[in-house]
Amino acid sequence: MIKKGFRFILNHIPRPLLIKLSYVARPILATALRGKKYTDPIDKKSFSTFLPYGYVTQRPNVLSPSTLSLERHRLLWLYLEGQTDFFTQPRKMLHFAPEQAFYKRFRNMRHLDYTTTDLNSPLADVKADICKLPFKDNSYDVIFCNHVLEHIPDDDLAMQELYRVLKPKGFAILQVPQDLNRDTTFEDDSITDPKERAKIFGQYDHVRIYGRDYFKKLEEKGFIVKQILLANQLSKEEIERYRINPTEILPVCYKN
Repeated sequence: MIKKGFRFILNHIPRPLLIKLSYVARPILATALRGKKYTDPIDKKSFSTFLPYGYVTQRPNVLSPSTLSLERHRLLWLYLEGQTDFFTQPRKMLHFAPEQAFYKRFRNMRHLDYTTTDLNSPLADVKADICKLPFKDNSYDVIFCNHVLEHIPDDDLAMQELYRVLKPKGFAILQVPQDLNRDTTFEDDSITDPKERAKIFGQYDHVRIYGRDYFKKLEEKGFIVKQILLANQLSKEEIERYRINPTEILPVCYKN
């Protein structure tokens, strides 16, 4: 009964306040919501429910109380853990806009030569513009740049830079919000009202919504793109337990 009341309160807290509460009260929330129904694969902890999260409309039961991971973070972790040697193979890695769910974990992995970058993030080792990176050609074995490109006006140039600094035989994971019902990516610079932009693009600071042509855009820059629909390799019970988006396609990009 207490947990039901707690969930009701969480579902009605405004998003900005919920984010602040999540960071500050993470240990309290993780303890209060402890259970067996849902599991965060990043730290293997289980809960009776996850927290709600969203910009325009809140998605229920998606924000992990312990790592603060969302669907996309857990999807990526499951892929890395199940289908790569990322957690054991020494690599030089570049991480754009490092996510809280990953930052300390990657930083503490001794086999990774780990560099973070962003224009504004306090977690960035190197403050840099993604369209004009201060790194040499063929510098990194692994690049993570997730939910960044939708913020960048010249995403073509950003993709070219990502390709340039990736080593041959390296791989990059470049997640974006994507509407798979759209054949082509939609942009409209004439929409300037923040509320209208949030309604159309998902957030006020997004400049486009990517369609299915996103993968082709990456291929045009030289990447070999593998479209990984991880949900096809998981049971319905696993998809629900980990609370991942069953339709999200991971763009895993390679450079010859």
